[in-house]
Amino acid sequence: MLQSLKKSSGRFITKYKYQKECIQISLMYLSAGILWILFSDRLAYLASPNTAVFLMVNTYKGLIYVIITSAILYLLLRGLLKKVEKSEVDNLYLSYYDVLTGLYNRRYYEMEVERLDEEKSLPISVVMADVNGLKMINDAFGHQLGDQFLQNAADTIRNSCREQDILARWGGDEFVILMPNTTKAEAEKVVSEIKARCSQQSSDLIHVSMSLGWDTKLSVDVDFDEILKNAEDDMYKHKIIQNEGLRGKLINIIIKTLYEKNPREERHSERVGEVAQKIGVAFGFSETESGKLKLIGHLHDIGKIAVEDGILNKEGCLTERELEEIQRHPDVGYRILSATSEMLDLADCVLAHHERWDGKGYPRGLSGEEIPIEARIIALADSYDAMSSERPYRKALDEEVILYELKRNAGHQFDPDITRVFVEKVLERKWN
Repeated sequence: MLQSLKKSSGRFITKYKYQKECIQISLMYLSAGILWILFSDRLAYLASPNTAVFLMVNTYKGLIYVIITSAILYLLLRGLLKKVEKSEVDNLYLSYYDVLTGLYNRRYYEMEVERLDEEKSLPISVVMADVNGLKMINDAFGHQLGDQFLQNAADTIRNSCREQDILARWGGDEFVILMPNTTKAEAEKVVSEIKARCSQQSSDLIHVSMSLGWDTKLSVDVDFDEILKNAEDDMYKHKIIQNEGLRGKLINIIIKTLYEKNPREERHSERVGEVAQKIGVAFGFSETESGKLKLIGHLHDIGKIAVEDGILNKEGCLTERELEEIQRHPDVGYRILSATSEMLDLADCVLAHHERWDGKGYPRGLSGEEIPIEARIIALADSYDAMSSERPYRKALDEEVILYELKRNAGHQFDPDITRVFVEKVLERKWN
């Protein structure tokens, strides 16, 4: 239904556009006629040296009008026809090609399947390819790099295939290769070539990685959809094996990139991790649990990779838009870390590290013990380090001022029990 509405809308816009052009041409032609009627006699009189010439010009002025206006009309119509021709070429391209990658689109692929699904094309092999880690790249580095990543993947496939192969973008991060008169062994060679090129292709920071699956139709009695599903299932098996390791590497690359852009963030995260670990020990956490707190501290601001450097390093007050941009980082960090199962537990704590005990925090407005205890500890360690360290907009606060702020915000911003343990056992200061 949505597709048909889009097509109808497109036809309406195109039709209206050319109707407008036709009206413009008609108005110009009409204007020329009116001007000729009003001023042709005066022009003939001015252009004629004597009465005889004037009478002759006046006799043929109708013919002159037809010749001039026909030339004008020809030029206008030629311009319109060029626009129509270009529009048709563009529409034809959009009908069968993917604009981003330059490969065929799914519609063209399905047309080719219908055309080639016959005995003379057997064996027909199909390869499914899925770009690994695209969502994480989009979340961390933005869709511009994600698009570049897809284009590199398309180039890798294009350079690995033969002229007779049909290459199409199947969906968001998936590609399909249709290979008529190709055995399974020959298809496997193409897959090996794609894998080899993947190890050489990179997009500035990250190597292109694809999961691939393939199958071959040997008999006309087999439904081609079944072959495609087999190739897709094979691809997903490879994806499960590849993804965990790749996502771990991507997270390391994201952290490294963030710290290279902003070394202050690295030092801040290290200190937060150390303070959080000390709070965990003081609170009676096991060595493993305290180590987990240290790791969360190192990762708690990973979502800042998606924040502009100018905002992170701004010395003055943030605008409302800039504040909204900063407040996205727990959610971005959660999306990055939750992509891998081994960091899913840490992702929940990163998401909640700007929640407040009184429920006035973000992004979800959790309060009290709804907030994971690790996130409550990170929130305290994060604020303590922010107050005790120099920032672009102010110097570090005195210890007495920090103690006052911690006590004042216990039960409001911070968990009161954790705050008291931190002050008495970590900072070794009296609570009252």
